[in-house]
Amino acid sequence: MSIFPLPVFEADADPDNRDALTLEEQHALLEPPKTIVVRFGRMGMVGEYRSDTDIRPGCGSKLVARTHRGVELTEMLTTTCTNAGCGKSVTRQEMRTYIEGSGGKDFPFYNSGKILRIATAQDMATSSRHDEAARTRKQRVQEMVDFFGLDMKVVDVELILSGDHLTVYYLAEERPEVTDLVHDIAAEFKCKVDMRQVGARDEARLNADYEKCGQHCCCKNFLKVLKPVSMRAAKQQKATLDPLKISGRCGRLMCCLRYEDQTYRELKANLPHRKTRVGTTEGPGIVVDGKILTQLVLVELEHDKRRIAVPIEELLDPNDCPDPLDIIAQQAAQARIDPMRGKDSQGEPGKKKRRRRRRKSKKAADAGGDGPTEAQAKHQRRVAEAQDEAQPKKKRRPRHRRRKKKDTDS
Repeated sequence: MSIFPLPVFEADADPDNRDALTLEEQHALLEPPKTIVVRFGRMGMVGEYRSDTDIRPGCGSKLVARTHRGVELTEMLTTTCTNAGCGKSVTRQEMRTYIEGSGGKDFPFYNSGKILRIATAQDMATSSRHDEAARTRKQRVQEMVDFFGLDMKVVDVELILSGDHLTVYYLAEERPEVTDLVHDIAAEFKCKVDMRQVGARDEARLNADYEKCGQHCCCKNFLKVLKPVSMRAAKQQKATLDPLKISGRCGRLMCCLRYEDQTYRELKANLPHRKTRVGTTEGPGIVVDGKILTQLVLVELEHDKRRIAVPIEELLDPNDCPDPLDIIAQQAAQARIDPMRGKDSQGEPGKKKRRRRRRKSKKAADAGGDGPTEAQAKHQRRVAEAQDEAQPKKKRRPRHRRRKKKDTDS
């Protein structure tokens, strides 16, 4: 499909007319969007609703829309159009691709609704009053649950903008019988009541704020479909298996282990398997271990059993890599080169190497031998004395005198 340029951006591209158009003129040239994608509710549901008015809101604007639950306050995400050449909207195909990649049929997406107007200050104040009243209603609903003796925990209570629809999110092991409870709640608050059973991950989505990484919880920020996470993902990423370190605010395995698992699998496919024979610049070796994110391979060399870390880009064919004997000979030749003189450190042939002689002690000089110097002899005596003092003294065994046998004859 061809892309048609919009007049406002064509005029803005001209440096002479860049400041000629005012904000009102730009809005007059732009056509109002036909459909708008919004986010609403405590669970962050997403919907695409038609807009029959001539409003031109921007991303993040607060709108009043009629959803499947009633009239409520929503937040604009983007607009949809068939052209999508302005950079502020997405095509329907891009929207479908996003939904398929984010959970498919499980993605909470709705389209049976309508955008009514841009939210006013009065709408914002009404929404704030409902949020404050929801705290009191939550405590009251929990008291009713305890009165009926139901084994369930009230997680959150949500009241929409019109005030005629109340949603109760509760946590329970099994689905309890809540018919009498719903009748009492509806009679007391005079509104329609919707009971929604949630899991531990949804409880964290409603109440949690920040995670151990310092960012907002993924379930509350952008994840819409919370699928189970297996321990295989933690082992794949070589993370610690301590439950306290790999569990999130919900007490389950962190969601990032699941949606990062595909990236780890793709990176791990590039690494050679363990016990594989590979070649390096220092000779052939056997793969011992590998680092997935850094793409490094730990190789144990065959000739000297050293372990070196090699990037996967520098791995060679074990049959074409350098011979370790040549490498050792080359290193030995380089070690004999004196870097200061640029010659062999052993000197030229035919010349004896001058050595610095130490001063001999007086006794050694008289004797004519190569004995230690006076300072060295003194130091050795001190060391010997210290060693003698450090050694424990042996205890003398008591000697028992033999008693003389009495002369029985006498």
